[in-house]
Amino acid sequence: MRRVSMQFCRYEKKDHVVRITITRPEVMNALHAHASREMGGAFDDFANDDDAWVAVLTGEGDRAFSAGNDLKYTAEMSRLSREERPDLSMPAGGFGGITNRFDLFKPVIARVNGFALGGGLEMALACDIIVAADHAEVGLPEPRRGLIAGALGVHRLPRHLPLKQAMGYLLTGRHIPAQRAYEMGLVNEVVPLAKLDDAVDAWVADIVRCAPLSVRATKEAAMRGLLLPLPEAATARYEWEMARRTSSDAVEGPRAFAEKRAPNWTGK
Repeated sequence: MRRVSMQFCRYEKKDHVVRITITRPEVMNALHAHASREMGGAFDDFANDDDAWVAVLTGEGDRAFSAGNDLKYTAEMSRLSREERPDLSMPAGGFGGITNRFDLFKPVIARVNGFALGGGLEMALACDIIVAADHAEVGLPEPRRGLIAGALGVHRLPRHLPLKQAMGYLLTGRHIPAQRAYEMGLVNEVVPLAKLDDAVDAWVADIVRCAPLSVRATKEAAMRGLLLPLPEAATARYEWEMARRTSSDAVEGPRAFAEKRAPNWTGK
């Protein structure tokens, strides 16, 4: 296993799986701009590593996935003059390095081990699969702090839930218990905390069992196709699908099936 501990997060890679863990449990894994930029670099590493096929995003401990923006730090910075303030710009990938990352077609799983609030939920919504512990709560409480869910929560939640359900939570800042989030289709699976890693690992194993180029082509077509009328989605050109069609894995899959053996994926 390759393991890199940075100041605000940890990056681990074993075989084809990357795990990115926010390591700020003392503030419920809340992020300031410095942490977001560090995580942006971690997601850059994942995106640029052809041998990395799937990522898991989580927070350290069992209290919080992430409480979102570090509001105490934000308040401290607001008391400084413009000349005294450090660089508080966000990375190109957005909050946590992921909320604005629209060109990442490798799958990312959110391992929600506790509260996922504000930017924490926005990071989870930017992932493809959400697996939550049964004690977790999610929500976008920004209006209670004079803010909005500006890391695309105001746009993603109405795309994930029926409009009235989404607006009810957006306009009140109410928390959503994990089981309720599952019932509404916001979360893929809810399990006791003791079984959270096993549940996440099962999703990871099923993804890794698939051809990596097929997975990327599928995600690209699904996500880009959502922005298009169906006839246009049907005729659009998808970069990863073009790569998959001419890959050795496209030959290996049918051969392995015919020969009744497990395929040997190379991602090429």
